[in-house]
Amino acid sequence: MLWHKLNKFAQTTETTKRSTKTLGDSWELYAEHYLIDNGLSLLTKNFHSRQGEIDLIMKDDDCLVFVEVKYRKNNHFGGAISAVTQQKQQKIIKTAIFYLQQQNLNEYNTACRFDIVAIEGDTNNPTIHWLKNAFS
Repeated sequence: MLWHKLNKFAQTTETTKRSTKTLGDSWELYAEHYLIDNGLSLLTKNFHSRQGEIDLIMKDDDCLVFVEVKYRKNNHFGGAISAVTQQKQQKIIKTAIFYLQQQNLNEYNTACRFDIVAIEGDTNNPTIHWLKNAFS
């Protein structure tokens, strides 16, 4: 009986993870198109390292832009922007340094910035906030 309950919980949790991942992927794609429409070009998405993940890596003229995308249906708990905590920022920075090293780019001579694309509201009419150079 316990095994059945645990298995059902695991299936429900896995389904929730999949639907959350699918929703996150959809908002990242929305942000990607928004940034492309605003003149940036996509280099890669969902870049992973041991330190963390960067949702989008884009180029704005000669500047590499590391983008964190956050979606919140509402701002009851601080909204999308506040979800990018200091700890999350440090993970993104470490991952960006790893990306630069992997690409044989000098982190001191390569123009970089960290942007946040915060999306809030329902799926029919979301509000998008693009914070350029949100942290360093």
